[in-house]
Amino acid sequence: MMDSRQRGTALLVAGCFFMEMLDGTIVSTAAPQIAADLHTTPASVGLVVTAYLVTLAVLVPLSGWLTARFGPRRVLLAAITVFTLASVACALAPGLGVLVVTRVLQGAGGAMMVPVGRLVVVAGIAKRDLPRAVAHIVWPGLAAPVVAPLLGGVITTYASWHWIFLLNVPLGVLALFVARRLIAPGTPGGAPPLDVPGMLLTCVGLAALTWTAHLVSGDRSGWAETAVTGAVAVVALAAAVRHLLRAAHPLVNLRTLDVPSFRAAALDGSLYMAVVSALPFLLPLLFQEVFGWSAVKSGAVVLFVFVGNIGIKPATTYLINRFGFRPLLAVSTLGLAVTTAGCALFTATTPVAVIGIVVAVGGVARSVGLSGYATIAFSETREERLRDANALFATSHQLAAGLGIAIATVALRGGAALTDGVRPAYAVAFVVLGALCLLPTVGALRLHPAAGDAVRTVVPGRSGVTQSAVSDSRKSE
Repeated sequence: MMDSRQRGTALLVAGCFFMEMLDGTIVSTAAPQIAADLHTTPASVGLVVTAYLVTLAVLVPLSGWLTARFGPRRVLLAAITVFTLASVACALAPGLGVLVVTRVLQGAGGAMMVPVGRLVVVAGIAKRDLPRAVAHIVWPGLAAPVVAPLLGGVITTYASWHWIFLLNVPLGVLALFVARRLIAPGTPGGAPPLDVPGMLLTCVGLAALTWTAHLVSGDRSGWAETAVTGAVAVVALAAAVRHLLRAAHPLVNLRTLDVPSFRAAALDGSLYMAVVSALPFLLPLLFQEVFGWSAVKSGAVVLFVFVGNIGIKPATTYLINRFGFRPLLAVSTLGLAVTTAGCALFTATTPVAVIGIVVAVGGVARSVGLSGYATIAFSETREERLRDANALFATSHQLAAGLGIAIATVALRGGAALTDGVRPAYAVAFVVLGALCLLPTVGALRLHPAAGDAVRTVVPGRSGVTQSAVSDSRKSE
């Protein structure tokens, strides 16, 4: 069982994950108020969101090397400090330019907080305790995008947009205090030379791809600019992959993908994450633009996703131990696909209770699925590769979270081109996202039946055989 220090560390990382994800989405709700206060347009405020997401995408790959070079405690404490101070600076920003710069600093802190914290958790815990630790980490990050519309609506309605950033201050101070007590100093060093070519190619490629997503999701971008930026992203990322596969000490070790369970978590899990991140974006738009609901009402209904998340969370570890990863991931990805496509049937006359049930069931699926992917990712990864696997996993999922909105926007525009009304356009977008979620279902069905058994307490078909016994038998083979 997890001891109190391990449980506290997992909850610390969960709090950091919540802050990072919340700040990636909540600003959109306050865009009109920020624009009016800073004498700019709401569309320009979109740059504030994009600057944050671009910084996260660019700097997350560096987390593994920085951890090896300076030690996890130093990096995590520095990241929390930078994130908290940058949040204060965001609240005090006198203009859009300063706000964008401070958001970049905030993104720099956020890019290090969660990957480094998660590495501390997975590297210092017994395999059999990994599902429970991951369950502690994942659900606050899932809750943040769902809570953001309601929280942002309440703050902008009854207070000012500055409180969106100032809320991070007490959370950051508490996280800093807890981290100093829980995270052991460790011994930094042993880091390979920094892979400068890999860093440059990876950073340029990820930044260009994230910026392309911003251009696609915007409504005033020219196709020429989008095409050029997208081409830069493709060329840079292709060159980065070629370099990373050949380098002796790559910034991101793609060879970790040779483990099937990790490959499924990194690739299929990223597609799943893209759909998960798209729903809290599309649903409030549907409720407000088509149904005519207020921001507070739409945010409250979207909160049913969180009800599903938190309702299933106590059973997640039991489900993993009882059924295994392959059936659990297959059912959860299919469940999210069905409930997402089911949102296409919503109309203004659909009872709120029915909408709440569908959305809550989708919340159950997303919670189980992401917990499953985050757990199986490190179930069969050797200890000496944990740092590399963690960096790649964090990079792929962070990128997917940022691309989810762009995918939803493209699907919505495609629906508008194919149909005559606004509601049918949303219906097409939900069906497209549901179909996309079927790809991880296929990937889950292709997993080996015993995939991830190293972290399960009981292995099916071997009554009374514990994880430790299975591990011992594998060591002797």
